[in-house]
Amino acid sequence: MTPILMLGAGRMGGAVLEGWRRAQAFAPSELLIRDPAPSPPALAVALDGAQLNPPDAELARARTVLLCVKPQLWREAAAETAPWLAADAVIVSVAAGVKSQDLAKEFGGRCVARVMPTTAAAIGQGTASLFADDPAALARAHALFEPLGTVVDLADEALMHAATAVSGSAPAYLYAFIEALEGAGQAAGLPPKEAQRLARSTLTGAAALLAQSGEEPAELRRQVTSPGGTTEAALNVLLGADGLPTLLREAVALAVKRSKELGA
Repeated sequence: MTPILMLGAGRMGGAVLEGWRRAQAFAPSELLIRDPAPSPPALAVALDGAQLNPPDAELARARTVLLCVKPQLWREAAAETAPWLAADAVIVSVAAGVKSQDLAKEFGGRCVARVMPTTAAAIGQGTASLFADDPAALARAHALFEPLGTVVDLADEALMHAATAVSGSAPAYLYAFIEALEGAGQAAGLPPKEAQRLARSTLTGAAALLAQSGEEPAELRRQVTSPGGTTEAALNVLLGADGLPTLLREAVALAVKRSKELGA
């Protein structure tokens, strides 16, 4: 499956490169990277032996192409590289909303897998939703992303929109929640530094407990919630009619809608 050609080495591509480096998944000499403004991880792996912005003729060596450009730029990237690729190169795309059939068409009928990863791939804690009609392409996507965390296979490509909204975009939801909690702590009288430390360490600890305990989130919530206590008072707001369940359904629905628009 190597050499691997990465098209786009910005935030997501850089996270993948950093995760591979940590996991020692692929030797730098097996990587070719194309990006006019590569991220620090891309520059670092280039120093270790990866080919950064190789000439067109070198692209024929790639057996796997990881498409990491922004969705708005994928057709341009395909047009620039497809004529130079080997006929048996497999395309693995992380471009949100872009359908397999469109990718295959622009990449000259080559096999395609789609992936929606998260940037926690950089520390081996990523989550990647995978879809491919072709078993070989799916296996190729597994080989790329299993070293970076959890992979989830989707049986229907249409589910990629929901996976994008629930997983691919979800780190930003959590960071927004932490920002809001820090602000609420300050509004309640905590100094900014203390509000930050309390909110961040508490939520990362709670996430770690969820991962390690095997308990359902609802059960862990109940364990923390004493009848008539402070947590119950707060949850009456968060789980109320206009609280988190309603807000997240609306947020996910809008993210799904935008994912579909990006693939149009």
